[in-house]
Amino acid sequence: MTFDDIFAGHRVMAVLRGLEPGKTVEVATALWDAGVTVLEVPIATTDAVASLRAVADAAGERGLRVGAGTVITVEQVRAASDANAQYTVAPGLDLDILAASQAAGMPHLPGVGTATEVQRAWLAGARWLKAFPAAALGPGWISALHSPFPEVRFVATGGLSIASAPRFLDAGARVVALGAALADPAQRDQIGRLLTP
Repeated sequence: MTFDDIFAGHRVMAVLRGLEPGKTVEVATALWDAGVTVLEVPIATTDAVASLRAVADAAGERGLRVGAGTVITVEQVRAASDANAQYTVAPGLDLDILAASQAAGMPHLPGVGTATEVQRAWLAGARWLKAFPAAALGPGWISALHSPFPEVRFVATGGLSIASAPRFLDAGARVVALGAALADPAQRDQIGRLLTP
C-alpha cells in the first residue's frame, strides 16, 4: 500500500486531535458519512493511542484506513502499528522514522518546510510530503516547489480552514488536511464543497 492508494480520489484529510476515544469515533463516523474517508489521529501523547485504536477498529469495519499523526519517535511508530494504524505522519523530516515506519509496513508522510527537506525526502524515496505549517508557508510555496520537484505530491497541513483550503489545491497541493477547522460545526458542514474538483 502506498499514499497513491490511500489518497486516490481524495482531496481532504481530517486530523482528529485531542478527543477521547468515543468522541473520536463519533466525529470520524460523521466525516466518513460526509465522504471524508482519509483520517489521521495524532498520537503526541500516550493517551491518544487509545483514540487511534478505536478509530482504526471502526475504520476496519468499513474497509477504510486510518493513520497515526505526530509520529516523531521509533516508539511511536511501534505504538501506531500496534494500534492498527495503516500509515504514519510527522511534523518534520526524520529519515530514521521514515525507515522505521516503512519497515513496519506503513507508508510515512514526513513534514517539510524547505527545499532542502523536500530534496532529502525525495532522495530517501518519499513521494508524498506534508507541507507544514501550510498556512505559514502559503500557497505560493507549494507552486514554487513544484518547479524543481514536479513529481512530489504535497499534502498541505497546518492552520487551514474551509475558506483557505481551495487556494492550496489551486496552487498544486493534492490534498488539504483540516484539523481545528473540523471542531467548528459550521465549517464541518461545508466540507463537502472541497471533496470534488
